[in-house]
Amino acid sequence: MNYATQNRIGYDKTSQRIEAKTTAQTVGRVRRLDETPERCRRNTKRPKKISSDNNVTNAFLKCTFLPKLKEAKSLQACQESRTMERDFYQSLSYLATHYGLKLTSTTEFDFPYNMALAIRDVHEQLKNKVTDWEEVRLIKNEGKVFLTNEERYNTGATLYYIPILPLYRLSKINGREKTYHLLLSVCSYLYHIADIPYYRQEGTYLYYMYEMLKECFEEDGETEDSVNILAEIKDAELVGDAMEKKIYNHKNLEFFEHRINRFQPKDDLDKNCLKIAQMTFQIFTDYPNRKIFKNAQLNSSMETDNDDEPENIITMDKYISFCADSKGILFQNLFQNVNNELQEYGQIEEPVIIKHFDDSRVNFNSLDFENRIFNLMEELIDFLNNF
Repeated sequence: MNYATQNRIGYDKTSQRIEAKTTAQTVGRVRRLDETPERCRRNTKRPKKISSDNNVTNAFLKCTFLPKLKEAKSLQACQESRTMERDFYQSLSYLATHYGLKLTSTTEFDFPYNMALAIRDVHEQLKNKVTDWEEVRLIKNEGKVFLTNEERYNTGATLYYIPILPLYRLSKINGREKTYHLLLSVCSYLYHIADIPYYRQEGTYLYYMYEMLKECFEEDGETEDSVNILAEIKDAELVGDAMEKKIYNHKNLEFFEHRINRFQPKDDLDKNCLKIAQMTFQIFTDYPNRKIFKNAQLNSSMETDNDDEPENIITMDKYISFCADSKGILFQNLFQNVNNELQEYGQIEEPVIIKHFDDSRVNFNSLDFENRIFNLMEELIDFLNNF
């Protein structure tokens, strides 16, 4: 579907609009797609996998074998099977060493059941040992057979929209100046280092969605509903621009550690703020240059249609962003429009690491950064929703 056409949902004045006379519900932490606007958390349960029983490109065997196979009667076929077994067990050894697995011997079984049993054993161990384990695949490439392992952070179709207007409201509360400055440092890290999109930057997904809503309500003229929603949009623009200048200031990062060390919490709210700041600074220290989109990939088990890319993909910048607010009729309309649009997409980008065990030089990358920063965003959104 055409990208521009999809986003025209904001113009549907009968089905896609929420009237300003309706009382807006308080938003929880983060929003899951394809749901009513209620509080909800990321679903950590993995979705059910659907695997093809047919051969796919690049000889992905999907780690399954048919119950009966034709016997290899020719000398060449016997040699190929022996070569495959040799490559497989060598790759298996690399994988077991990398993840510290204790393998069950399967060499006493005939080909290919020995390989199938070995893979089943690896599946069970990785599932219980690796937090973000997704799947193991057996690949044949250029005559060589080896295993690959995919680790994926499951975002659970959740919108990670960090509200900025609550931070502005916090800055106006007497006695909360230091709390406000701590959160400025947190947001500055997310803005500069993690590279999370800001809704007032042209070219970002939420900038476009807010503009669509603005045009939609401007067409109504000066009705009560349009006046109220346009007033919220005006606040979102003015405050958003002013707060971006504050967040952009690099001194927030220079004084980050100093602010943490000098902060003396006086109540539970301050304690929670300090916890978030310490989480953020530790991530900043451990990953000083890591961007949140670094490992963004599609689900490799899903077949792609090149004709649909990139219009058919929910890229990570569509569900991770700073936004204006997570309360009020403006956000209710924004959430509904985003939700309706993204339901039409066929695939989603998520943080993924794929390790190839074709030799002993395996990368030691992990999704530790993603686990920590997504948890941070959830905590931050929860905190800001108090204001």
